[in-house]
Amino acid sequence: MLVTSAITVWMALSALWAVSVWRRDTSIIDAFWGPGFGLIAVVTLAAVPDISPHGWLVAGMIILWALRLGGHLLRRNLAHGEDRRYREMREKAPGNWAVRSYVTVFMLQGLLMWLISLPVQFAIGGTGHLADPLTIAGTALFLFGFVFEAVADAQLWRFKQDPASKGRVMETGLWRYSRHPNYFGETCVWWGLFLACLPAHGAWWTLFSPLLVTFLLLKVSGLPLAEKKMGERRPGYDAYVARTSAFIPLPAKR
Repeated sequence: MLVTSAITVWMALSALWAVSVWRRDTSIIDAFWGPGFGLIAVVTLAAVPDISPHGWLVAGMIILWALRLGGHLLRRNLAHGEDRRYREMREKAPGNWAVRSYVTVFMLQGLLMWLISLPVQFAIGGTGHLADPLTIAGTALFLFGFVFEAVADAQLWRFKQDPASKGRVMETGLWRYSRHPNYFGETCVWWGLFLACLPAHGAWWTLFSPLLVTFLLLKVSGLPLAEKKMGERRPGYDAYVARTSAFIPLPAKR
């Protein structure tokens, strides 16, 4: 099961890399982050001969999240060309960027997807119970995070579509209480999935999955990249930072 999902991820990302070289757009990898997990879930479902109701629940949650996030990122990035982060990487990277991006972007992301999805893969192949307290608590936390993230993304999307918002800082709705409510919702999704998956396999060591997601969002590819140079591009952003929680939603400071 694990080997099959690993090979599938490698093949899918290799194909996506080829498209990125042809289009000269490495950022197409971003829209695959969610669907990649959905693909892993589907492949795992196909590889397991007898799936429990708990396994179907876990698979349904990850596929629901994957479709929503993939659709959002595809709509957001479709008409904007290559993201500035990847343009900078392309310009600064020594040697052939096509070859380097295959290893440092596509294969690295594939490895992260496969590792982070291990609790889900084990749960689909396991025998958990829908009535288990951890399943109930995890599902509730997942749904809270899913809705929170979706609402935050929708609010920001509408804000950016309004011509009057150009150059302004988004600080209404959920964004009034957190500078990154979408990332807060994302972490809730993965902590919820971890809890919901645990009754099926009991592997507490898969705690690394939500921990890794939280670390990436807070320290690597989430908050740091989103806020880099934001103060230079958005007048008033520094004041927004001073009064608004970076991550956990809290009342704004006066």
